Amino acid sequence: MRIETSAGPAEVEIDRPGQAKPAFLLVLTHGSGGGVDAKDILAVRDSAVQLGGAVALVTQPYRVAGRRAPGKADVQDAAWLEIIAALRKKVKGVPLIQGGRSNGARVACRTAQEAGARGVLALSFPLHPPGKPEKSRREELLAAGDIPVVVVNGARDPFGIPDAADAAEVRVIPGQAHSYRAGFDEIVAAVLPWLERWAS
Repeated sequence: MRIETSAGPAEVEIDRPGQAKPAFLLVLTHGSGGGVDAKDILAVRDSAVQLGGAVALVTQPYRVAGRRAPGKADVQDAAWLEIIAALRKKVKGVPLIQGGRSNGARVACRTAQEAGARGVLALSFPLHPPGKPEKSRREELLAAGDIPVVVVNGARDPFGIPDAADAAEVRVIPGQAHSYRAGFDEIVAAVLPWLERWAS
């Protein structure tokens, strides 16, 4: 489905569980130059649907338009909130969890409070540009406030690994960089217990 936003159209694929009403709505999006077909995103989607959640994979407007860079954060965030509002009309009356990988994780953290999210899943949260730890994005991670954020990063991520004190949970996948080539079972193992609180 397409959702029109102030930044252009977004494309959304929704997977629903077998039961009539899902237990929760999980909305996930991609990194700057990537897509929602990233293996970590798909692994999380599959496990969330098995738990009884509805999962929306969002291709943001700048990627639909063919751009690799997301542009201004305020424009991206405004479009994200419009997407969330539209999705909540499609999947009503269930807890919202939002997240993404890399840049998508940044958007999910920045907008969590305004979106009314119950939790944030941050895959490969880019704490700083590679080699520039002084340019920390810690404030974006903390923007979620008292909404629990679960971070899953690779041990060799050149963008850094958030401090355990700055999130509800930080899980580090051994041997992996920013884009995961393995460790998908470990990613799911990190995320499942957290999602299960909304599945019951």
